[in-house]
Amino acid sequence: MRVLVYAQKLKEVDFHIIKHFFDLLLEYDFKIGVNTTLGEILHDPLIGVNETGFEKVANTSELINFAPDVLITLGGDGTILSAISFIRDTGIPIMGINLGRLGFLASVEKAKIEMAIKAVAKRNFKLEKRTLLKIDCDTPIFGDMPFALNDFTIHKRDTSSMITIHTYVDGQYLNSYWADGIIVATPTGSTGYSMSCGGPIVFPGSGNLVITPVAPHSLNVRPLVISDTREISFQVEGRGENFLCTLDSRYETITHDDRIKLSRCDFHINLVMLESMDFMNTIRTKLMWGLDKRN
Repeated sequence: MRVLVYAQKLKEVDFHIIKHFFDLLLEYDFKIGVNTTLGEILHDPLIGVNETGFEKVANTSELINFAPDVLITLGGDGTILSAISFIRDTGIPIMGINLGRLGFLASVEKAKIEMAIKAVAKRNFKLEKRTLLKIDCDTPIFGDMPFALNDFTIHKRDTSSMITIHTYVDGQYLNSYWADGIIVATPTGSTGYSMSCGGPIVFPGSGNLVITPVAPHSLNVRPLVISDTREISFQVEGRGENFLCTLDSRYETITHDDRIKLSRCDFHINLVMLESMDFMNTIRTKLMWGLDKRN
């Protein structure tokens, strides 16, 4: 079985975990590939991993040629978002080992690494399809990666005054938001920035998108949940000339002349879900619902 291991950076405190992780992959007789950044990290003798036999994968084309059965990330949710740009529309399943903090996407905790690798080796897992957003703009932005797993945002720049975001759904006027910005989140992204701005948590596979204003200057403006079959478009006004536009962790600058359209992407991402993992358990555990420190 082939597995591609992906990471951006690793902390020295986790080196012993990384060593144990690769020892397990070899023990279960995986054919191992690593992205080039991780390959360079593994040169550090403190990790103690001999990467000589690992295949180095630099881009999506080489990833397709390596043809892994599963891609495993080492890090947090941000590492998975970065790996999405690597996987693109290949359909390769992705599983995240959580070396970060919260880990809604990278849901395999350090203590469960061996259990997770054993399950992958036996193909004892299911795949959960996750929706992505696609952006179209008058000005070409985000190059050949105009998609996002979590969210899209428009934001004012620096400390300028609030902006006005004219919003349309399927070409029909919805609202002009006076705010610091606006978020459009997928169900996957509903537990991220949108949630911190008061947006609802949406179950994966629900077929919805969430529109959440950031610090709106109106008490009666609330987040909206709409079908992901709809097209959302924006035009921005403000005192400044430029505004910030993001797709997950990537950003570009737009102007008031740009008209942006958002729609559901024509491909999806496959997340590996182990038997002990499900969305309800994840949000209950990560958000500590029902936890009473008094007892």
